Amino acid sequence: MKMLQKTFFSFLFLILFVNGYAASVDSIEVYSSKMKRSIKTIVIKPTLSKEQSKQLPVLYLLHGAFGAYNNWILKVPHIKNLADQYGIIVVCPDGGFTSWYFDSPIDSSYQYETFVASELVKYIDTHYPTLANRNARAISGLSMGGHGAMFLSFRHADIFGACASTSGALHVSVITQGYGVEKRLGDPIINKQYWNDWSVLNIIEHYPKDSLAILIDCGTEDRVLAMNRAVHEKLNKLKVPHDYIERPGEHNFIYWNKSIDYHFVFFHQYFSRGVK
Repeated sequence: MKMLQKTFFSFLFLILFVNGYAASVDSIEVYSSKMKRSIKTIVIKPTLSKEQSKQLPVLYLLHGAFGAYNNWILKVPHIKNLADQYGIIVVCPDGGFTSWYFDSPIDSSYQYETFVASELVKYIDTHYPTLANRNARAISGLSMGGHGAMFLSFRHADIFGACASTSGALHVSVITQGYGVEKRLGDPIINKQYWNDWSVLNIIEHYPKDSLAILIDCGTEDRVLAMNRAVHEKLNKLKVPHDYIERPGEHNFIYWNKSIDYHFVFFHQYFSRGVK
């Protein structure tokens, strides 16, 4: 009996210890002046030891098409451990079912480029203990969010110093049906310039003066693999430095539960070199 009680209390202490030092999660709403409404957002705050800095780098993490702001925390639960392990604040905004993280030229209720790259960043820097400079900000995402992360980082390299995409749908000009791009950009003939210029495959031609740390990965059985290979080949042709990974996997959270680990390592290394 004594041995059983000792084992029980040891187990209880372990639970209390782990829970007491686990990353905390805030579910907040951030008002967008551009869209005139509040956007739901998850903020994961790592637990700090006495030795760690009180000001932390931030990773903005975007969900995919038909997803929501809480996808990452619900479907990749160990992301809280990653935030703790690397001392990174993680921000997961809602991007609408199919915003593609554009400021839609035809729909004023979908202005997610401004929201994520400007309004949300300002809010987080005001309300959380961040290192408020581009060297301490990264952005990543899956599928539509992978496209969004690269789209936003190339267009706002003064805000984000590093970007990544996992299973990114990186060539929106060929996604003409079923995923809402036409609802954000309008007719592909009339608005051909948006469809062409805002596709990551083409936006990478305009490498920003502020250099970006770039990571792209995709599963070898993923339906968007060809898009990722095309972007990788074009970046090589343009001589843009980047990391590129292909691993076995499909377009699902089984793959993303693993790929996100690589992203945290990549961003941790970037922050360690670049944060000032």
